[in-house]
Amino acid sequence: MTKLCLDVDELTEDFFDDTCLLGITSTIKSYQFCWSINQALNYQFRLNRDIEIQLRRRERSYYFRVYEHKVRHTQLSHYIYHNYNDGEYLLPEFRNMDFLWLMKGDNIETSTCLQLMQVIKSLNGVQLVAELTNEKIRNKGHLIF
Repeated sequence: MTKLCLDVDELTEDFFDDTCLLGITSTIKSYQFCWSINQALNYQFRLNRDIEIQLRRRERSYYFRVYEHKVRHTQLSHYIYHNYNDGEYLLPEFRNMDFLWLMKGDNIETSTCLQLMQVIKSLNGVQLVAELTNEKIRNKGHLIF
């Protein structure tokens, strides 16, 4: 009998092809942050419970909210992850980031990413916006839904 092995590293790399990931530090709640983004950019971010991330640590489950916005007539989707839940972090290597913004589905131009960062920085309650490169992320698998 032949055993098949799932190559998780390859799956993770495929998931992160053509993506841009931003880390955001903010003093406001996730629903308020998404509302501000929706107002500033005319986006339609909505909580998507179907892709909520569940992590199990220390015999306990933690759930991390994911908000989603799909750009019409393209393959591009935006996801905002809440990085913190009840003392645990989705990406512990970025404890200072409250939100993680992933753009996926189309080739994202560097200029588009930079323009988006400028808009996010201008919002009330946002303290920091930084692009997170794939090399800096140790727990990439936590972002896959």
